[in-house]
Amino acid sequence: MSASHLRIILLGKTRTGKSSLANTILGESVFESHHGTDSGTTVCQTETREAHGRTITITDTPGLFGSHMSEESKEKLALIKGITECSPGPHVFLILLKVEVFTVDENESISEIERSFSEEAFKHAVVVFTHGNQLHGGMKIEEFVGENEKLRDLLQKCGGRCHVVDNKRWNNNQQDEYRNNQVQVKALLNTIDRMIEESRGKERRLLQQ
Repeated sequence: MSASHLRIILLGKTRTGKSSLANTILGESVFESHHGTDSGTTVCQTETREAHGRTITITDTPGLFGSHMSEESKEKLALIKGITECSPGPHVFLILLKVEVFTVDENESISEIERSFSEEAFKHAVVVFTHGNQLHGGMKIEEFVGENEKLRDLLQKCGGRCHVVDNKRWNNNQQDEYRNNQVQVKALLNTIDRMIEESRGKERRLLQQ
């Protein structure tokens, strides 16, 4: 059973494509995308639309997990505000990463994600890779993840849940079903629905004990 009102929080570094992913999920340009060298979103933006046969609320957060992020920063305060505004709380955290060569900086970002999240939060998280066009030679995202120990560990914490989109190039791709945003968003929503149902099932079993 899908959530009739799905509440999503987007998390990730600056310029990973959070705003663009929000627009891709909602099927319209609701969030402003930042393609330049500026810092992108600096405050939380929350929008609610009807899409995919349900109500979807998405909160786009400031860029997190950068090398200069502090606990007391305005960005984290804005993030907290955005999450509380998403009452009664989010169904899912989407952790965004780019398909790219993972340097020391990118690996440190993954470590920061792991330090920032609780084990409970990871149970409600899905990793979404953007810039999927960087997957060469017919590679799928699971193969890409398998090449990096940090990514494998992160994905394991998130119950193996991951998907990939390309907000620029996969919107009208009819030749390759895998490299098609409509197909990938549908699969992402199905993953979220299964995660929510599994969580509800665990809660019911606990109440019955």
